[in-house]
Amino acid sequence: MRLLHTMLRVTDLKASIEFYTELMGMQLLRSKDYPEGKFTLAFLGYGDEAEHTALELTHNWDTDAYDLGNGFGHLAIEVDDVYAACDAIKAKGGEVVREAGPMKHGSTVLAFVKDPDGYMIELLGSKRSD
Repeated sequence: MRLLHTMLRVTDLKASIEFYTELMGMQLLRSKDYPEGKFTLAFLGYGDEAEHTALELTHNWDTDAYDLGNGFGHLAIEVDDVYAACDAIKAKGGEVVREAGPMKHGSTVLAFVKDPDGYMIELLGSKRSD
């Protein structure tokens, strides 16, 4: 068994694809419109879906907003350098909501950024000790 994908509902598919490709370094793997259902699915990731987990973005054409709820936490993405990743994201207009630095009560360097729909993304250094 393996984790295939995580799905997020998004209100602006173009802005979300730009965020995850241009700011987070993912690739658009595939996208398909479903006109009869009035939705589009886009799959993004860091490699081929046969070997890597993907992020599925679902855009329901007739929905302008979603309640993020309080059960979902965040997506976690490993980066080589959390500080440099935050600088690059901010330089491209992204929102860093927790600057890079050690976690409370530990030494793992992390940061949090917010995507266009308000979903939280944790950036973790590739050499974690916690």
